[in-house]
Amino acid sequence: MPKFFVNNEQINGDNVYIIGDDINHIKNVLRMKIGDTFNICSNENLENYIVKIESFENKEIMCKIQRKIETTTESNVKVHIYQGLPKADKMELIIQKSVELGVQKITPVEMTRCVVKLDDKDKVKKLNRWQKIAEVAAKQCGRDIIPEICNIKNIKEIVGEFSNYDITLLCYENEKNVFLKSVLKNLSTSDNLKKGKDLKVAVIIGPEGGIDISEVEFMEQSGAKVVSLGNRILRTETVCLSLLSIIMYEFERNEI
Repeated sequence: MPKFFVNNEQINGDNVYIIGDDINHIKNVLRMKIGDTFNICSNENLENYIVKIESFENKEIMCKIQRKIETTTESNVKVHIYQGLPKADKMELIIQKSVELGVQKITPVEMTRCVVKLDDKDKVKKLNRWQKIAEVAAKQCGRDIIPEICNIKNIKEIVGEFSNYDITLLCYENEKNVFLKSVLKNLSTSDNLKKGKDLKVAVIIGPEGGIDISEVEFMEQSGAKVVSLGNRILRTETVCLSLLSIIMYEFERNEI
C-alpha cells in the first residue's frame, strides 16, 4: 500500500490534507481516485493511519482517517553513517539503500582525499536533493521516519559527536589486527542490549580515495574504534551497505 508522510498541521481531527508534491504522485502517478485508501505517517509522533480519499482540490487532497495501525518498521539499532564525500551518483545510491536498510542519519564528511569539492551554494542544492532521495526511499520501503541527511561537516566537527554512541566504528583498509567480527561480538554484551534499550552505533566510511592516516589517528584518539572489514578492499558504496546489513542482522530485534 502506498505510504506518505505528513506534518501534524495536516491532520485536523479525522481529516488529513495532502499537499505539495504528493498531490501529483497520488493523482497522476498512482492514478488514485475518491474512495481509494493509502497509508500515512505523522512526522512528529510517528503514528500510522489508513486514510480514504474524500475529495480532490487544486492545492490539496482531503482524506478521512479510517483507522490507526500499529507499526514495527523502525529498528532498535540507531545507526549514524558518517560518509566521506564520494561522487554524486555514489552518494545517491548510498542514501537510497541505507534508508532501505534502516539507517537513522547520514552525515556527509569532507576528508582530505575527497575528490568532490563543494562550495556553499552547491552544498545547499546537494543537501536538498539528498534529503528528497531519503524521503522517496523511506516511502518506498515503508519507514516510519524520513532519515535525516545532516549538514556536510569536517572531521574536527564530527569527533565531538562520538560520545553520543555506544560505539563508533572507523572502517580502515590498512587495519590488520582488529576485525569487525570480533568487535561486534564484544558489542553484543553491551548494557543497552541487555536492558532492551536502543543500540546507538556510528560508522565512519572514507571516500573513493580512502581515509588519510593522519585522519585515522585523530579520530582514533577521539574515541573511534578502527576496524578491518576483511582481506578485500571494498568500494565506498559497498562498505556502507555491507556494514548496515551486518549490524542489523546481528542486533535488530524482529517484532511482528
